Amino acid sequence: MPASCAHSRPALFHRGRPLSLGWEDTSTETLFSAVRHALRLLLSGDRALLDIVWLSLRISATAIVFAGLVGIPLGSWLGLRRFVGRRVAVALLYTGMGFPPVVVGLFVYLLLSRSGPLGQLNSPLIPALFTPGAMVVAQCIISFPLVAGFTMAAVMGVDPQLRQQVQALGATSWQSIWAVLTEARGGVIVSIIAGFGSIISEVGAVMLVGGNIEHHTRVLTTAIVLETRKGNFDLAIAIGIVLLALSFVTNLAFLYLQGRTLEE
Repeated sequence: MPASCAHSRPALFHRGRPLSLGWEDTSTETLFSAVRHALRLLLSGDRALLDIVWLSLRISATAIVFAGLVGIPLGSWLGLRRFVGRRVAVALLYTGMGFPPVVVGLFVYLLLSRSGPLGQLNSPLIPALFTPGAMVVAQCIISFPLVAGFTMAAVMGVDPQLRQQVQALGATSWQSIWAVLTEARGGVIVSIIAGFGSIISEVGAVMLVGGNIEHHTRVLTTAIVLETRKGNFDLAIAIGIVLLALSFVTNLAFLYLQGRTLEE
């Protein structure tokens, strides 16, 4: 890991006695003061904070797009097809939905490292460690099972007679699948919401493969961890408020879109 992304943690003991980090002794008044300072920081349009917000949105949005391009077709296929080994495939998908993100980060780290199977190729198509591209790969792997799993559940919830009726009217296999997906579009949107929510708030995997490098791979979650360790609780609170606000606004937009599609 580059030296620029390494940060020493404060000592927990000094001369044999526990060393207080200060936060546990903070009064309620001081906490409210930190919140007020955080709001002032947000309203002032701090450049460093805006860069972190933009990078977080860019990485998570890119990852969820790729996860959707793979997860939605796969979920539709698993929901509509019956084949030998389907139960095993579904079990693997459900396992992926609960896979620890930090293990995914370790897996991607080993793949992209210089001694790893992908890192040794030195291909421009393969992102290097401690870059936004590596973070996109990790977040895509984390969110893809959620998108595929919820899409599969939504497709399986559609009346089976719909596909038979469409095929009876002369529709091709792809046209019938599209008709089922259109009917299950509400569930598909929920799958995107679940996938995006799982990666915008993830910290373990992006810390491993991104390194938390300032102005390069530092996102909202890793910035919260860093500023808390440094004792900058006002900035950590500010970043936390931004993260909660982004999650709320994004989910609200998706839910609004879901309501619009169900009304059509």
